Parts: sequence; C-alpha cells; structure tokens
Amino acid sequence: MSRPAVSRRARVERATSETKLVVELDLDGTGKSSISTGVGFYDHMLTALSKHSGIDLTVRADGDLHIDAHHTVEDVAIALGQAFAEALGDKRGITRYGDATIPMDEVLVQAAVDLSGRPYFVHAEPETMTPMIGPDYPTSLTKHVLESFAFNARITLHVRVLYAGRDAHHIVEGQFKALARALRTAVAIDPRVADVPSTKGAL
Repeated sequence: MSRPAVSRRARVERATSETKLVVELDLDGTGKSSISTGVGFYDHMLTALSKHSGIDLTVRADGDLHIDAHHTVEDVAIALGQAFAEALGDKRGITRYGDATIPMDEVLVQAAVDLSGRPYFVHAEPETMTPMIGPDYPTSLTKHVLESFAFNARITLHVRVLYAGRDAHHIVEGQFKALARALRTAVAIDPRVADVPSTKGAL
C-alpha cells in the first residue's frame, strides 16, 4: 500500500505539575518506535503496540515516578489518544473498523475498534491478577490506559480477555497486541473508499 497523499503524522506535547511528555506518531509507518517513560513494562507494551500496529511511535516522558507510575502512564495514554485523533484527520478513505483475536500463550484476547468519533469503551479482564508486573506497573492500570486512549482518540473500543491463564504479563501484553492489530486494520486506507466511510458523511 502506498502512503496517502496527506501526511498522517502528529505530535502532542503535554506538561502538568505531574508530567512533561511528548508523543509523536505516524499512522503510515513501519512499526518503528523509541519509547522512554521511566516505567519499564509500559515501555515494553508501547513498543509492542507500535510494532504490531505498524504505527511509528516516539514517546518521551518525565513524570513523578517518586510517587508512583499512575500519572506518567495515564498522561502518556491521553497524549497518545490525542495524537492518534489528530493524525487521522478527516478520516477520508480509511477502513474504519478493525478487530483481532490474539493468543498470548495460555491467554486469548479480542479487540474491536470503530474509528467512529464517538468515544466508548468496554473492557473485560480477570478481576484477580498479580497486582504488579515488574517493580513499577500495577496491573490495574491497563484498563485505565485503554480507556484514556479510547476517549482521547474518540474511538469505540472493546477489549475482552476471552480466557486467561496464570501470567498477568501475558494477559496485559495480549490486550496491547490485540489492540495493535485491530488499529492496523482500521487505519488502513481502503482503495475502494474515496470519501468518509459513514452514511452521515462525517466521523
């Protein structure tokens, strides 16, 4: 697929009393990434998101990690969603919908997206998991990351862990990879679509 005539890149900077960060992305990339949030597992997840979506992604974040990872992880997800929405532009020619079911060893995860312009989020994962992955990533943050991304990207996102096993790392990683593959399909340019894929004429 050739690149669209209009660039689908975006850069978002966010600065608060809790974090300072920049997110850059290119929807028509090759999955190259440079990620540094100070939260090792989150870096790993964002790298996987970039790789499997084909979206080039750069993230630089400096947050109040002396408190905990929450503000940094949340603010990166917000900025990522904002950059995604900006890069989509008027959404002319996009496929719009995408879904993926991804196995991660003993875990199976389904993600479905609609680049609808209507923020909505549905999530189902095990209620009990190991509370931490590594020294600094609470597993409870995953739902918050996905929700923050969906609402700021203005998309409809459903993520379900269809069945889970023993490893919280696999459960979370499966969700990021399923999201990545669903986004890869949804942002792709459909050569049969010349305008916005909606009967309303706008998304």
